Amino acid sequence: MNEGSPFTIGDQMLIMSEHEQAIRSRLGHMDSSGFETRFWEKDGRLWLREENDPAVTGAMGWIKIAETMKQRIPELQKFAAEIKAAGFERAVLAGMGGSSLAPLVLSETLGKNGKGIPVEVLDSTDPATVLRIQRGGLLEKTLFIIASKSGTTAEPTAYDEYFYDQVSKLKPNPGENFVAITDPGTELEKTAAARGFRRTFQNFADIGGRFSALTYFGMVPAALMDIDLDKLLERAIDVINENSGKKPSESPAMVLGATLGALAELKIDKCTFWVPESLASVGLWLEQLIAESTGKEGKGILPVAGEMPGTPSEYGSDRVFAYLRPHGEDCTYLDARIATLRDAGEPIVWITINDTYDIAREFMRWELATAVAGSVIGINPFDQPNVQEAKDVTKALIAQVEKDGALPVAKPDAEADGLKFFGAVTGDSLAEMVCNFVGDEKPGDFVTIQAYLTESKEMTEALDKLQCCLRDSTKLATTKGYGPRFLHSTGQFHKGGPNGGHFIQLTQDIGEDVQLPGRRYTFGTFRDAQVLGDNETLVKHGRRVIRIHLGRDPLNGVKKLTQALESKPMVAHA
Repeated sequence: MNEGSPFTIGDQMLIMSEHEQAIRSRLGHMDSSGFETRFWEKDGRLWLREENDPAVTGAMGWIKIAETMKQRIPELQKFAAEIKAAGFERAVLAGMGGSSLAPLVLSETLGKNGKGIPVEVLDSTDPATVLRIQRGGLLEKTLFIIASKSGTTAEPTAYDEYFYDQVSKLKPNPGENFVAITDPGTELEKTAAARGFRRTFQNFADIGGRFSALTYFGMVPAALMDIDLDKLLERAIDVINENSGKKPSESPAMVLGATLGALAELKIDKCTFWVPESLASVGLWLEQLIAESTGKEGKGILPVAGEMPGTPSEYGSDRVFAYLRPHGEDCTYLDARIATLRDAGEPIVWITINDTYDIAREFMRWELATAVAGSVIGINPFDQPNVQEAKDVTKALIAQVEKDGALPVAKPDAEADGLKFFGAVTGDSLAEMVCNFVGDEKPGDFVTIQAYLTESKEMTEALDKLQCCLRDSTKLATTKGYGPRFLHSTGQFHKGGPNGGHFIQLTQDIGEDVQLPGRRYTFGTFRDAQVLGDNETLVKHGRRVIRIHLGRDPLNGVKKLTQALESKPMVAHA
């Protein structure tokens, strides 16, 4: 690496400016300590654990998974042909987090070829979203893929119960419309057997959910969409070959991981992803991988995905920018924005993507880099303790509903312009309440918009503007995500990472609701329980959080919040 100049290694270029010395120092230490040998031998001591700690060694099967899955291609192709021959017209992958985000990426980037069976992803408890999936095609011609590593994840269990009940009203053998993907011996595997599911794919117990993109969780839907599995997996194998057997300073993925880790130690710990619209879903996958892997023990790298590009003056000093740039695509606008950041001395990672099958390269590159970054900052990247904590609180609330028939009802702490505020807020107007909540920011803090709202193009555009307005007003990294999706990704960082977050929960009235069979609650109640569970867990960990209930017209409510911020500019301190 030549100080002061771009460092190109493989298909990635790093522009680190004044931070190069710290990165070179870290790589030099890794080179001299035999890091690469210990990494590929899965030495748990790299992550502050015992040499053969199963919490690490038992979670690194993903390193060789592409080679393993290459051997399963005939099996997957045979299965896809069987589904097509049976007359299925679409498939729904029902899962959360690591079980759903890779399929979402594959569906959005490679699944539009028109040759296979289209795959939709369901990862929401929002009743309107569930109904959209239900009404999006003939249920008797829909294959439901229930995906859960643990086999007990609450959302996939609810999807299974609801849609199995719906299909059973239409045909005598509803199990023919269901497939399970889960680890061996789980409750889901038992349920699948009892209900006569068409197939259960046993995934690999030594691979965590967010590292499972190239396992059955990703490859089953890929096969259904008639994606070229051999080509896809070969791209991932290429990455392994490019990185194994080399010193960290000569390994692209290890250089990337060491860079992210070294920058995080310098408090440059907000990794901002810039991708064109064609790769937007990749940002969601990267967000989950990095936040859930690194956000713990008060440490972590906060990924920022789906943010409108800004200018250097609109950012604080805690950003590193990762630009995934497709070769041959017109990215004039993003190229120009990146140039201004480079001229301002901002740290930049520039990765060239040759074609959409390079998505598999990114899966493997970033999995390797994230594991390395975890070692640098001194955490175990393979566990997720606080995700389970929030699940347990939600489970207790649902148990209360089963007993009492309803969730507890809270009175708002304040109201303004038709919106209800819950939590510690001050001020006499909507603008003052929002600005006062985020206005006590310190350098390195961040803002998170937790949108427990129905996802739509219009809502996403409105949230984009709110996110941008908050960022520009405070210079703080500002993230957004739809609930409950983010609970299985950035949720770990929110509770276990650095305590610098200002959390704004947005909720809405439930319109048409969906009753779960054999339960005393609906999908709407389930979602409300997740809101309360998330809130309670954040408060328990000393996080700053408010909830703003937007009422019957959430789109208008989001616009009101943006207008309030625009009407009362804040002085940024970051």
